[in-house]
Amino acid sequence: MKDERESEEQPCELGVRTKAFALRIIRLYCALPTTTEAQTIGRQILRSGTSVGAHYREARRAKSNADFINKMQGGLQELDETAYWLEPLFESGIVRLSDC
Repeated sequence: MKDERESEEQPCELGVRTKAFALRIIRLYCALPTTTEAQTIGRQILRSGTSVGAHYREARRAKSNADFINKMQGGLQELDETAYWLEPLFESGIVRLSDC
């Protein structure tokens, strides 16, 4: 019984976490400098970072296991892309980790 309840809680938790992640990405974008470099990288982060939760929501309504896996994989790809764009944002000095 406990295992069933845990598996039911995980989708809610992941949905909450992916939305919280999207909100943090939005706040990061809003706080970026208005330089061309910051805005260009910021738009990439905004697009990929906010789509993670959307992929998860789509996956919850998948028509098959294969469809679920495909949609979750799309979310993981967007998450990896977001991580990539965060690296040059910090490494270039546009944003310092102490600012976050």
